[in-house]
Amino acid sequence: MEEERSPMTGMTQEEKDEYVMGKAMDIIMGSGDARLHASKAMDHIAKGELDEAKAELKEADKLQAEAHNVQTEMIQGDIRGGDEKMGYYVLFAHAQDTLMTIQVEINMTKSMLKIAKNYEKRLADLEAKVQG
Repeated sequence: MEEERSPMTGMTQEEKDEYVMGKAMDIIMGSGDARLHASKAMDHIAKGELDEAKAELKEADKLQAEAHNVQTEMIQGDIRGGDEKMGYYVLFAHAQDTLMTIQVEINMTKSMLKIAKNYEKRLADLEAKVQG
């Protein structure tokens, strides 16, 4: 089985810099889009629109996973070394920070959704008890 060739094979340092910066921007943009969906989910939770919140979180997870996959590819390439060795890029570090921060936001929004569902159930049980 033939080993897959790295996209950075044979690149000049300038081309490699541009490639890594592009990948960093892919991570930042993907995570930013995920953040938008997490924020929309939180707005839906505040309005009691829990099904809509769940749908927004599903989209946030999808976008965040795509951004995470880009990061993973780049880190694995750096570990393999050779033409794939990245070195340190401030923008890539920022992209990783963005990815991590937004993952926390998504996780917190998921927790808020669980809390809201629990309150909704407790309220329905209480209303049934009062009416019963």
